[in-house]
Amino acid sequence: MAEFEYHDVAKMIDHSLLNPTLTTDDLEAGIQLALAYDVASVCIMPYYMKTCAERLAGSTVKASTTIGFPHGGHTTAIKCAEAERAIADGCEELDMVVNISKVLSGDWDYVREEVKQIVDIAHAAGQKVKVIFENSYLNDDQKIRLCQICSEVNADWVKTSTGYGSGGATQEDLKLMREHSADHVQVKAAGGVRDLDALLAVRAIGVTRCGASRTAEILGEARKRLGMPEIAATASDNSGY
Repeated sequence: MAEFEYHDVAKMIDHSLLNPTLTTDDLEAGIQLALAYDVASVCIMPYYMKTCAERLAGSTVKASTTIGFPHGGHTTAIKCAEAERAIADGCEELDMVVNISKVLSGDWDYVREEVKQIVDIAHAAGQKVKVIFENSYLNDDQKIRLCQICSEVNADWVKTSTGYGSGGATQEDLKLMREHSADHVQVKAAGGVRDLDALLAVRAIGVTRCGASRTAEILGEARKRLGMPEIAATASDNSGY
């Protein structure tokens, strides 16, 4: 007997549609793929957020987008404006990148205040925030401090990476983030989880979400193992993450 149920693994996946070369046809196909597999959310480029939210209306798939992506160097005011625009367009989950330069500089007051402002904007609207660290650039002490800050300001998730840095999620980082985040803060893996076994491995650590572009392959394998019917191909899985 399989050690998982389909709904449990499908609702771990944020289907990523962030590759800058994706056309509007690709984005539409990706949204339909996400609906067909009933994933947790579609994380889409901000300019397509409103259309994405309209396509997902009435489903259990949430609309999500990025803030300060991918390098985190936007001013706090711009990140706040992005968050407000995204929410107005129907965004339910915001994936924001911390100011990596400020993290590396040790300016924790700046980092804390910026994350708090985005979290407060989202929570005031009844929406949620995932805070992206870009772990490949950080040491363990910096990762731990970010987990503590995110716990203090009530972020909803801490997230390993953008998928566009020098590395993605590692089991070591995920264990560290789970250990040093408060119970009310969930953990998201991004970059490097490319098959079902990898998804199940991070789930065992306590990860609740995973950014993925290989959604059809991962969930197709899940359905196969569970003896469920295949889902007809709705898009080439080339979204890149």
